[in-house]
Amino acid sequence: MKPLGEIRNRSGDSVRAGALRRSDLRAFDALLERIGDGPVLVTGAGDGRLAASTGLASASAAAGSRTALVDCDLEEPTLAGALGLADEPGLHEYLRAEARAPEILQPLVLAGPASAKATDPLVCISAGAPAPEGRVPIDSADFKHAVAHLRSGYDLVVLHGPPLGDDSGALHAAAAQADLVLACVGPPLASGRAGRRLKKGLGALPAARAEIVVYG
Repeated sequence: MKPLGEIRNRSGDSVRAGALRRSDLRAFDALLERIGDGPVLVTGAGDGRLAASTGLASASAAAGSRTALVDCDLEEPTLAGALGLADEPGLHEYLRAEARAPEILQPLVLAGPASAKATDPLVCISAGAPAPEGRVPIDSADFKHAVAHLRSGYDLVVLHGPPLGDDSGALHAAAAQADLVLACVGPPLASGRAGRRLKKGLGALPAARAEIVVYG
């Protein structure tokens, strides 16, 4: 399975959406030209998953597109901490009918010369706080409705999904609402026997298309 593209390792503050550098933007702009307009679910292994989801969403917003970034990893949410967002209300609260859609949208204004074309802030939705009795399953009708609503209002919707190997069913459920699954992995997982296993695993997800991005 030939990778769709490559992105270099981004560490520390450079992972934050507001700190995307020009060199990062060039790499993600090339990916944006290839991924289409539908919701994109980003999964992967290690730091590449966060780097890819924040990078794609930031590059899209920096180019002037209305963009939404949603943390769908309800087991191990990371977007709020990485981007300096409020932990709640978020997707959890929306799915439990404890918050309305406008209440969970958090605008993130991009900074720096690379964001000169941005006309709107990057709109983010954190995972929120789990209920005391347990997490709300992401395969609910409310999640499907939320993604459909975002699709109609934004040029690009990036879903920060659970990691590869998720056995809770959340990755499969999130993939069902995406047009493209993008797996961001290190070079060892993208080729040889590991690459073939990855291709087989991605093929089992209910998305119309799956691609690999090499991170490192």
